[in-house]
Amino acid sequence: MTQAETLAREILLLSRNTLLVNLRFLDAALSQFALTPASLPFATDGQNLYYTPRHVLLRYKEEKEQSVRDYLHLVFHCVFQHMYVHTLVDRTLWDLSCDIAVEEVINGLLLPSTAAKRQEPQQTELARLRQTVKPLTAEKLYRHFQDHPPRDPENLRALFLGDDHTPWYLPPKATATVGGNSGKDKNGPPGAGNSGLSAAMEQAWKDISQRMQMDLETFSKQQGDRAGALTQNLLAVNRETYDYTAFLKKFAVRGEVMRLDPDEFDYVYYTYGLKLYQNMPLIEPLEYREVKRIREFVIAIDTSGSTSGELVQKFVQKTYNVLKSTESFFSKINLHILQCDTDIQEDVKITSQEEFDAYLKTMTIKGLGGTDFRPVFAYVDELRRGKEFQNLKGLIYFTDGYGDFPEKKPDYDAAFVFVEDEYNNPDVPPWAIKLVLQKDEI
Repeated sequence: MTQAETLAREILLLSRNTLLVNLRFLDAALSQFALTPASLPFATDGQNLYYTPRHVLLRYKEEKEQSVRDYLHLVFHCVFQHMYVHTLVDRTLWDLSCDIAVEEVINGLLLPSTAAKRQEPQQTELARLRQTVKPLTAEKLYRHFQDHPPRDPENLRALFLGDDHTPWYLPPKATATVGGNSGKDKNGPPGAGNSGLSAAMEQAWKDISQRMQMDLETFSKQQGDRAGALTQNLLAVNRETYDYTAFLKKFAVRGEVMRLDPDEFDYVYYTYGLKLYQNMPLIEPLEYREVKRIREFVIAIDTSGSTSGELVQKFVQKTYNVLKSTESFFSKINLHILQCDTDIQEDVKITSQEEFDAYLKTMTIKGLGGTDFRPVFAYVDELRRGKEFQNLKGLIYFTDGYGDFPEKKPDYDAAFVFVEDEYNNPDVPPWAIKLVLQKDEI
């Protein structure tokens, strides 16, 4: 057993050094693991690399490239932070999605040292998935499998299997004794073991992932050209998340509302008057206060054929829910909801929450032609010249990204909300506020 452990450790170190020579941008990631013999065949919790010597020796004997590929497979799980799952409902689909995403990245690197036999039978399935899922990240694959469940997920996963994911789901502190709990919690609820993974290690892997992305975009440009799938996965995991509620506040203006403002008077004089004159305060509290809320703005909706009606309705509903939940409306508002493809298809004016409620119940998508952003801005300028708006704060344009932008910046803030799954237009004008949301965030 001592000899087997020594040989297995040498194989793992050889695999790590082989990857380090070929993929220098992985130096920090490859140095994170403590090699720990355990009852798990091959697994990690982000800090330890658990392995059984027999498993490592048999894999190397069968095919030496397999050991290098398994090591890289496990490292990429950490780089893409696949083990830090928080809201999953189906562990089987998540494990499958993660393995497929990682194997796709490894195939794209075209490294002879990772060219194991298993990559050949993967190609048919990967080619089929590429037609409907772009790019092949774990999150997108998971949503795809939720909508289109695979017939035999276990056999499908066998094509892409490289490690055991048990430590991802272990309960708190269980990873410290993983050697004795290899199967105990295997059927536990997805995400249940996240609190058992180190928060410090999660942050460490986030830092490593961001550093890798920067390295691929700069110093490792030559390797980056070959690493399209890797770059896409890094962009997905490192993408900036947005608070849509905070985003809408950009369109708020100051105004007075009828509400007691306790900050605008002196409690000393107030209480002194009550004591001196008996129930007669010297200074009454102001019955209004100045707040920032939304009074006038425009929601423009791209109703071209590439933007689905259901998604548009969900976006309008989400915008309304945010405004209503945060009391962002003044009692009287001036909101215009425009539907537009290459021309203005509809203009609905909303002046109260009641009218917004009625509009949502009867909303229908009109147009479904091409896309041109310019007619909306020309129409809004026309409304402003007609004194329809007194103090227009801004315009929100919900679109898929395709279309011609105005050449000049308007006199008000203009924000374009793009759907990440559809967004393909990098030429957003510098004057435009850009917000990219995932479909599930809408």
